[in-house]
Amino acid sequence: MEKVDLKKQLKQIYNPSAKEISDVDVPVMNFLMIDGQGNPNTSPDYVAAIECLFSVSYTLKFMIKKQKGVDYGVLPLEGLWWMDDMTQFSVDKKDEWKWTAMIIQPPCVTEEDVKVAVEQVKKKKNPVALSKLRFESFTEGTSAQILYFGPYAEEGTTIQKIHEHIKAGGHQLFGKHHEIYLNNVQTVAPEKLKTVIRQPFR
Repeated sequence: MEKVDLKKQLKQIYNPSAKEISDVDVPVMNFLMIDGQGNPNTSPDYVAAIECLFSVSYTLKFMIKKQKGVDYGVLPLEGLWWMDDMTQFSVDKKDEWKWTAMIIQPPCVTEEDVKVAVEQVKKKKNPVALSKLRFESFTEGTSAQILYFGPYAEEGTTIQKIHEHIKAGGHQLFGKHHEIYLNNVQTVAPEKLKTVIRQPFR
């Protein structure tokens, strides 16, 4: 049985400094993704997307372990967040946000594997967001990021610091605001939540 620790392999992505903003070159990776819009705190579509992503991800995990002899842990939930005018992007305007909820899949997972897993999930649970799910590679490239501790509602200052860091380096924001949720909001106190906050630039 081959064991794959993607968090360890992608340490620069999942364990950035919490003390200072760092620049990182993010490799191309494959994701399960679902798109939507609106405030994640009040949107039933966002809740449905998360349920669907984890259902298919865990189905894939056990399927790959059985069929290919590769054992790996399901990766954390991630989110891309944006507005049509990113210069206006703010935690105070969540109702105007557009989003992509997503989970990284290891290289051993193929498009055909995803199709089989989706059919299995459809027969067992058939989550409402299943028809919106897609599997594709995502390119992010050079980005600035930091590990943030605390409630999601109080990220605004940290996001602003990242934007200022990018501009101070003579660059401009490019692409979508990116967050990686390293623990479960349902079981962890808000002040102890750990989130990778990232912004691509060019």
